[in-house]
Amino acid sequence: MYTLKKMAGNKSYILLFCANLTSQMGSTIGLTAFMYYILDRFSTQPMYATITELVYSLPVLFVFFLVGVLADNLNRKKIAVYSEFICGILSILLLYISTKDWIIVMFSILFLRSLISKFFQPAQQGIIQGVLTKEEYTGAASLNQLVSSLFLLFGSGLGLFAYWKLGLQGAILIDAVSFIVSGFLIQRCSLKKEICLPNGPHKLKDMSIITVFKSYMEGLKYIVKNQLLLSLVSGFCLFGVINGGLSIMPVFIMKYKIVPENYEYAMIFLGIIFGSGMLIGSVTSSILANKFKLYHLIITGLVFTGVFIGMAGLANNIYIFFILSFFAALFLPLVNVGISGWLPQIVEYKMMGRVQGCITPLLMLFQSMTLSIIAFVYPAVIKIEVLFILVGFLLNIVAIIYVVLLPKFVRSNQEMIDISLESQ
Repeated sequence: MYTLKKMAGNKSYILLFCANLTSQMGSTIGLTAFMYYILDRFSTQPMYATITELVYSLPVLFVFFLVGVLADNLNRKKIAVYSEFICGILSILLLYISTKDWIIVMFSILFLRSLISKFFQPAQQGIIQGVLTKEEYTGAASLNQLVSSLFLLFGSGLGLFAYWKLGLQGAILIDAVSFIVSGFLIQRCSLKKEICLPNGPHKLKDMSIITVFKSYMEGLKYIVKNQLLLSLVSGFCLFGVINGGLSIMPVFIMKYKIVPENYEYAMIFLGIIFGSGMLIGSVTSSILANKFKLYHLIITGLVFTGVFIGMAGLANNIYIFFILSFFAALFLPLVNVGISGWLPQIVEYKMMGRVQGCITPLLMLFQSMTLSIIAFVYPAVIKIEVLFILVGFLLNIVAIIYVVLLPKFVRSNQEMIDISLESQ
């Protein structure tokens, strides 16, 4: 509690926290509204809804080698601010194009906006690591998890409500305003030079292809040399599969199996139920993080979330599906808080951008691969029940990997720290 009070008095962190909140709003509401717009217009072709999610996840594969390198070598504050402002401008352009109903152009702008937004996270995470102490990282992870929970609780509902009441254009306008507000909030942060430029001043013109590639490879080598970090990063491959599946599977099971005629209303209730579980789980996780080892939380969360997700795919009754979804959401924050609170503790400040730049493409690559596979195999080849079971199975596979690797690597990492301290 003392840590949270101390963080609340940190003006820069509060501004960054609010910026992250509004940025997520900009990324969530319009995209959610667009997906329902696509489902309404192409109701017999679920592939188009999957493509909407792909447009969000795929762009990182084109800039993954740049985002982390730039966040570590250029001004992190400027990167975060400019990415938000450009996303806001693209949202305004999307607002105009949406009035013309040019679907292909709309997909193209959403793709470009998502591409630009990928520069925000590594820069923002690096700044947060600089304005907080090591003891505050887990608290920050808990607060970020609360934000994610609130968006699960209200995000899809807000997106759908905006689509119903304001239309697609109204939802996109909210996006534009949210991105611009986020940029202004970060602009107001008063940051030390070493926070914005962790590796000293560099100019964009000095960042040649060879320099960028060399710097990115330094990040990869840094991850490979740290077995604990490597094991955590490897798990993100399967997390990408899980994120890809869960981003679209609940809509499909509602629309094509459980409540086809009222799936939109069902998705609002599902968002509230899932978000409530995440919210309760986030509060519980922040308490447990101070009492148990973080890898115990991660493994427990993976096992129980996987079991409940697999069972949810077998549900034929909407109430049973809601109950199983709630329990899946209840345990999921254990994983998110554990990993998000752990990474800043084991990653050097000057390397955070490149580490994030390696994690994000792995996550999005496997997320995009999963969405692509779903687009082609569902419903012709694989039933929705199989998709849920596969995701639950993969979560438990990650848990088994972590049971074997994490305790051993934690001990090894601590021994290296002790030897380093003794040599000093």
